[in-house]
Amino acid sequence: MHSSTRRHFLSACALVALAPARAAFALPRAARRDGPHPTPRPGITGAKVATHEQLASRPKLIELFDSIREAPEIVDGIRCNCGCSHNEGFYSLLTCYEGKDAMAKECPVCQGQGRLAIRLHKAGKSLDEIRAAVDAKFG
Repeated sequence: MHSSTRRHFLSACALVALAPARAAFALPRAARRDGPHPTPRPGITGAKVATHEQLASRPKLIELFDSIREAPEIVDGIRCNCGCSHNEGFYSLLTCYEGKDAMAKECPVCQGQGRLAIRLHKAGKSLDEIRAAVDAKFG
């Protein structure tokens, strides 16, 4: 009985210690549901996606960013679910991959959504099917 009580106590301590971290993850989740996916902008290109040089400190991400650069019309039609959609200048998941300070360099949600979108696009899925899959996994 003593072991069980101690186990419950330690579990409770862990939950209390993790509460701020859980709250931080809960806030972006609430922000995820606040709008529709954007309409891909006519003529959008991947020209602003971070370059190999800008990814020098993150070489494992180069292939992902290259794939995003090749399908901007798809990624531009997906809302990012990490909570960044409230940032000034944000339009779509494509925005997360743009520039030297691209959010997707650090954000596992942006990376996960990008990988899923590209994989499904290469499998021949439509934008609507990709959006539904992104919503099911990240929304």
